Amino acid sequence: MKRHLLIVALLTVAACDEGAMQNKTTGSGRSTAAKATVGASADKKPDAPATAKPDSQKTALDVAIGSPDHTTLVAAVKAADLVEVVGSPGGVYTIFAPTNAAFDKLPAGTVDNLMKPENKADLRKIVQHHAGVPIVQQKDMKEGATMSMSDGTKVTFHEKDGKYMVDNANIVAAIQATNGMVYVVDAVLLPPAK
Repeated sequence: MKRHLLIVALLTVAACDEGAMQNKTTGSGRSTAAKATVGASADKKPDAPATAKPDSQKTALDVAIGSPDHTTLVAAVKAADLVEVVGSPGGVYTIFAPTNAAFDKLPAGTVDNLMKPENKADLRKIVQHHAGVPIVQQKDMKEGATMSMSDGTKVTFHEKDGKYMVDNANIVAAIQATNGMVYVVDAVLLPPAK
């Protein structure tokens, strides 16, 4: 699971710009510490995302490359030329890492089409839509809260009965890497249509 999260982190960290988690109703920015964890409190609800211990030696990219469940994500990061960004050891990123099964839910041919050199700009936007600044903790994932992503758009958090979602994706696991927090998700986050 640690590997899955870091792979996603590698893809999304590549183009992280400034961003802030904002509460939709108040609009107030929130910033969290770099050692954020999700689901790590003693009063953790049973359905909250599990948090693995941080791996002080591996970036999100290192972890993703070693994960058999994130090969599509790693391929996308490479095709989008974001490897150096995602592999950077420093950072305070929140990364949402879709599994291979999440990519498989997309319409047939979508992933293959995005991997073509002529579609690199579109692929980069999608990868960037999975990463943002700062690190977000579980306590910040209030119903309706939003977060700015590296592509300039926002995602919205949902929380119900101890289960957390970002847009239409369930957050199934969390891990802290040397360059941020990675959340494994079960769906690909697509930027809003213009």
